[in-house]
Amino acid sequence: MQQKMTRRTVVRTAAVVGAAAALGPVLSATATAAPGTGAATAAAPGARRPKRPATSANGWTIQTNVDRDSQVWTRSVSGAGLTVPVWIGDVETILLHVVRRFHYEVEELHAGDLAGWRPAEEVRRRHPESNLASGTAVRIRPGIGATRGTLFPLQTDAVRAILADCDGVVRWGGDDKPVDESLFYIAVGPLDQRLVDLAARIREWNATPGQGAGATVA
Repeated sequence: MQQKMTRRTVVRTAAVVGAAAALGPVLSATATAAPGTGAATAAAPGARRPKRPATSANGWTIQTNVDRDSQVWTRSVSGAGLTVPVWIGDVETILLHVVRRFHYEVEELHAGDLAGWRPAEEVRRRHPESNLASGTAVRIRPGIGATRGTLFPLQTDAVRAILADCDGVVRWGGDDKPVDESLFYIAVGPLDQRLVDLAARIREWNATPGQGAGATVA
């Protein structure tokens, strides 16, 4: 009797183990496909990832218009009597600072000597000039200043001084290939702390005239 019970127990145990092994893949697949899991969502037929916004060469989002539903607004250059459309905020502070110093230290600017935002279809993608489409670049003396040798040596030195005070946040197209001496653009991405720090310094300089970059020491 004891042998019969043992044999029956062994047979029953083997049957249970076999059934569990057979159900293993089914249970695993059911768990994987449970509602709300990342795997199920990713595998959903027809699912599409959100389209990332187009960016200019420096990583800033391209803007489709100016002064309306946009990060780009027309701003005045203090002391120069000029306006230019640029990305508002820190970018605006930095680029207007560059333009203002160019006006006073390199060459006086007049109407038509300054340009900012341009539609994306009017600039070359992946080239530095594409930064115009995001409002993170300006052209100073566009056209005549777009080639090499448009500045005298002392003027070039003054441009270098302006760039040095910008700590790498601004790049000059005169250092690019192909050369474009009219182009000045933000050379860091929107999350770079150097951008924030430079804009803060410029605002401090503006609040204490005669003490900031480009000031003449008596």
